[in-house]
Amino acid sequence: MPLNAQIQAIIDAAGAARPADVAPIDFTTISGADFRATFVPPAPSAAPVVLPRVEDLMIAGSRGPMAVRLYYPWGDGPFPITLYFHGSAFVVGSPDLTDGITRTLARDAGTLVVSVDYSLAPEAPFPAAVDDAHAALAWVHDQAGEIGGIATRIAVAGDSAGGTIAAVLAQESRHGGPPVRHQLLFYPVLDCAFDTPSYQANAEDPFLSRNMMRWAWRQYLPDPGLAAQVRASPLRQTDLAGVPPATIFTAEYDVLRDEGEAYAAALEKAGVAVTLKRWPGQVHAFLLMQGAVDDADIALGEAAAALRRALA
Repeated sequence: MPLNAQIQAIIDAAGAARPADVAPIDFTTISGADFRATFVPPAPSAAPVVLPRVEDLMIAGSRGPMAVRLYYPWGDGPFPITLYFHGSAFVVGSPDLTDGITRTLARDAGTLVVSVDYSLAPEAPFPAAVDDAHAALAWVHDQAGEIGGIATRIAVAGDSAGGTIAAVLAQESRHGGPPVRHQLLFYPVLDCAFDTPSYQANAEDPFLSRNMMRWAWRQYLPDPGLAAQVRASPLRQTDLAGVPPATIFTAEYDVLRDEGEAYAAALEKAGVAVTLKRWPGQVHAFLLMQGAVDDADIALGEAAAALRRALA
């Protein structure tokens, strides 16, 4: 399918607005700090979803205090809980970046969404983010009664690099600790490999290029030998029996498309219930474009419905 017309319009507008003297980012030299300083998240196009309560708290992370943001749905609790991990290359981002996504999931799935401001690379490389995720999962489970949640009905979710963290957490939940009912993964990063057909076809994609992903992995894994660890590359996990059921969304014009679909196939082969949907004509991070891209709103509606069913 051709590139989505609304996405093409966004690309054209961005190209027209770029000053001629501004050079593209050089991912062979830029530091994590400099990238963070130049990062401009997509401007919201939709009015914020209104919720009855949104609360910022500090909890204990793996490296010290860690911020989380709680999004409460309408209605009377207690509510099932969705632990959410934002994307952005392991290096940038916060709950602010995915505020539209998490508000929508809270409202439409009827779940208390806890969005985690986990440690970022390169200052806190692997496995800091995964360790923070475990701390957050333990906290929502142990404090469920205090925050209005249900400790036995927890899902994990994430987009892009946050999908890595959610997938690892889902895999490791089998080995003790709080149980996880479902994993919701939006165009997840699942392997430190750059040779799939989707990487080759979309290597120069303006939303997520192959060079940017190579750079992101260098920030996250300063020792390349760590890439073989399943806590870093969850697609390399060979024992997936008993992993929580999954909903996985991929995008046609995304370098990460094939690894997301390979993970869905591996889960299904292991007997795990999986719903996989490739969004035709779409690009990486399209869910951040609510209000400007119709598919973003439709996809989040389908994701919320999947969460509601999984956490019922």
